[in-house]
Amino acid sequence: MEDALLLPDPEDPRLTRRVAGLDHEGRRVEAPIVHERPLTLFLNDQEIVTVMTIGDYPEYLAIGYFLNQNMLRPDDVVTGVDYDEELQVVVVRTARATNYEDKLKRRVQTSGCAQGTVFGDLMERFSEVRLSDDAVLRTSWLYSLLKTINTCPSLYLKAGAIHGCALCQRDRVLIYMEDVGRHNAVDKIAGYMFRHGIAPEDKIFYTTGRLTSEMIIKTVQMRIPILVSRSGFTAWGVELAREAGLTLIGRARGRRFLALSGTHRIVFDAAPHQAAEEDPRLVRKASLPDEAEA
Repeated sequence: MEDALLLPDPEDPRLTRRVAGLDHEGRRVEAPIVHERPLTLFLNDQEIVTVMTIGDYPEYLAIGYFLNQNMLRPDDVVTGVDYDEELQVVVVRTARATNYEDKLKRRVQTSGCAQGTVFGDLMERFSEVRLSDDAVLRTSWLYSLLKTINTCPSLYLKAGAIHGCALCQRDRVLIYMEDVGRHNAVDKIAGYMFRHGIAPEDKIFYTTGRLTSEMIIKTVQMRIPILVSRSGFTAWGVELAREAGLTLIGRARGRRFLALSGTHRIVFDAAPHQAAEEDPRLVRKASLPDEAEA
């Protein structure tokens, strides 16, 4: 993954701390625990929301959040981003004047962990998005990506209690973000794409979390045509994916996966037996069929 643009840094001292406790045999141990802290997001002079996050990449998180809430437009000019680490505040400033007082009255708590919040008019542009039908997902790429992402050094492997999302192209991982809520990881990737001008039409999005309506809406908002998860689906998530023409693949682990939407983009160029089974030491709870979805 040497050519990746951005990967997790599990050794960043700001993201974890060691906590003393006892293990199942009564022995004293120290375990790394993920930090969780509030971050308040402002768009120009207006306070929008406070999110719970691990605290890395606040600029990308704020910009991505506003994009995925239809508060920032793809053609908006961001004139500045100010982050105050002591106050835990990010202010995104734009050339266009903004006022979302009415929108803020229609908040909806999502099914995501860490109290994800969206606003009642989030579907305004959903039906207008046209995803690229030129995008392709080869099963050989999928098998390679699953192995790469699952074995990449990460906060999950170090401390757990966290979700990961990755932006991929063909069999290459471009960006891998983690956070206590998968919606935050998605937004950080959206913010990075916006700031660095990364086109979405030929990309693949990967998440460790469930394929809920929120995940489908955000992926479509980002105009990414393929979404993959190691976890399962919700019925409304599948319905929305089919409406948008999104390629939706869940329960993807090792050599197995289940596609419920957009199967025309899948090219079966590798037999499942050619892919390695997932190392049991790396299995996440959400990937086990008999466990509750995470």
